[in-house]
Amino acid sequence: MNPARVLIVAGSDSGGGAGIQADIKTVTMLGGFAMTAIAALTAQNTLGVTGVMPVPADFVLAQIDAVIGDLGVDVVKLGMIGSAETANALAGRLERLGAIPIVFDPVMVASSGSVLADPDTVAAFERLLRVATVVTPNAPELAVLAGCRVESVDDLATAAETLAQRTGAAVLAKGGHLQGDMLEDLLVRAGTEPRRWQSARVDTRNTHGTGCTLASAIACGLGAGMALEDAVDRARAYVQATIAAAPGFGAGHGPMGHSLGADPFARITAAS
Repeated sequence: MNPARVLIVAGSDSGGGAGIQADIKTVTMLGGFAMTAIAALTAQNTLGVTGVMPVPADFVLAQIDAVIGDLGVDVVKLGMIGSAETANALAGRLERLGAIPIVFDPVMVASSGSVLADPDTVAAFERLLRVATVVTPNAPELAVLAGCRVESVDDLATAAETLAQRTGAAVLAKGGHLQGDMLEDLLVRAGTEPRRWQSARVDTRNTHGTGCTLASAIACGLGAGMALEDAVDRARAYVQATIAAAPGFGAGHGPMGHSLGADPFARITAAS
């Protein structure tokens, strides 16, 4: 069976922990084929972002058209968009894709606290929200997108329902930024009971790239034909495994261990 073709539209993280770099690692480890349209360049490491350079919108679309026109696509994953112009142009292009699943991780702020989307870009997210199959905001992002306070799991559910009703997208509301020993994520479809996941909170600084990794893992599952709930199940398990396998690099918010502390090629050669 051919691997799922995952087109990733996102920003480049020079530190390798998040963005396009984390997306490619995730898709590869989960058996997909990663393709990219880079929407922004960043100069960053585990301590923060020191520079951002958006890619012009017409060149983002040129990358997308080059990929789809030759290789095809089974699913699209959206991360850091770079500018309001790109967000609007991208929405127009994605609206023509038909039934292809779209996973939108509405990146606004890096783990270090650096802002990755200005107010105009966030405002332009509305069209992308309406074209998305599933949106994966954390609690602060959901508060902005839904226009309400998100300080508890009940708030998380209410805001996710508000966003799902308004946009028609499924909303995977991530509770990692909320207080408490247990971490709870909610998958909300308008007018239905949420599907809930709970896991014990891990005390670690190595969480750079969790949102990118989760969204890309979900996209890889959807591209392979998995149901959304099953794709989220596998994606959450993979994120937890990558946190446990973090290499401990850097002095700030460290990267995760996408290869799970192993050399997959070495395993193959050893078996043969």
